[in-house]
Amino acid sequence: IQSDLFYKPLEVLQFFALHQSCGTCNAISLTTEPEIGRFIMPTMSISLVTGGTGYIGLYVVKELLEHGHTVHTTVRSLKNKRKCKPLLDLQVAHPSKLRLFEADLLVQGSFKEAMHNCDTVYHIASPFILPQQTKDGMKEIVEPALKGTQNVLDEVNETQSVRRVVLTSSLVSMYCDSSEVYALPKHTLTESVWNITASPTYNPYAYSKAESERLAWRVADAQSQPRWDLVAICPGLVLGPPLSNASDSGSLRMLEHMYEGSDRYGIPNYSYAIVDVRDLAVAHVAAGEKAEANGRYIVSHAKSTSMLAMAELVRPFHKQARVLPTRAMPKLLVYLAAPFLNVSKRWADGNLGIDFDLDNKRSKEELQVVYRSLEETFRDHYRSYLARQ
Repeated sequence: IQSDLFYKPLEVLQFFALHQSCGTCNAISLTTEPEIGRFIMPTMSISLVTGGTGYIGLYVVKELLEHGHTVHTTVRSLKNKRKCKPLLDLQVAHPSKLRLFEADLLVQGSFKEAMHNCDTVYHIASPFILPQQTKDGMKEIVEPALKGTQNVLDEVNETQSVRRVVLTSSLVSMYCDSSEVYALPKHTLTESVWNITASPTYNPYAYSKAESERLAWRVADAQSQPRWDLVAICPGLVLGPPLSNASDSGSLRMLEHMYEGSDRYGIPNYSYAIVDVRDLAVAHVAAGEKAEANGRYIVSHAKSTSMLAMAELVRPFHKQARVLPTRAMPKLLVYLAAPFLNVSKRWADGNLGIDFDLDNKRSKEELQVVYRSLEETFRDHYRSYLARQ
């Protein structure tokens, strides 16, 4: 296990466990809590996108500009020219349509200037902490995520022009282990399911996403005289070509291990629900533009995809296809490595070798998302990886 032949695949496995699973899960909610309302949208004029330099945020900014919207977007630091360059390029391409503001999710009132006169808020930004740097899930992941959401929504309540908030949530706000979805009717995930099994001590990332979305619904429903409404976008694993060379998305790094041959001797038999980042941006903008949009939307392909299947999707385009994995890592090896990776046997039993389906018809019918093929996503993703080398 100490051999370099195993280290990288096991590092990827740790990524799976920290981001997508919950080893102590034992229940799942089939409730529509909290109550989800509807609101009639006015004609839009100015949209705010939090986290405009991010993998998803940058595409949403671009999509909004191409739809003719005026856009305000927030960044952590305007001094970081490398991170801000794609936004500055969009400013040149769309004169007088894009403004950049500094804002800190954890500072109350930080979004006041950026949100001024906006009618739609796309809350995409979230605190970024590498899993391996996390020692206290509650303090380092959960509390910052909740505080960031609360700060943005507090400003929404203070900004009279806002009529809709589009929240970037996640499929992990709905489930922890793949086995939970497999146990649902027709082995299919729907928007009515809520993750009630994650905790601050095991899979704090999933817990933070679920609790942040719950918080957002509570704040929206607490309005005594409703002025704004909420729509939640719940994507799976986001892939596709980044618009920025400075993107630090975990999904990009995960696939780089595969591209570089780290998994050639075997890859965990784990399956993801996948969405192309470009399709995800379309879903966000449609959720803000369409008056009838409401509630939660699963934004993902309708079937999960295994890591081994991902390798096969990349193989036709890979310059050195022989370095790609051709077999799944034996579950026994995962069991043996588990103590070194903070991965439980329960997690392995609840996730490895389990495929599931997702009901994405609301996103297709109400948001008019046309999901591009996985072949196109992986082709473009790999080519963008080569271009960054």
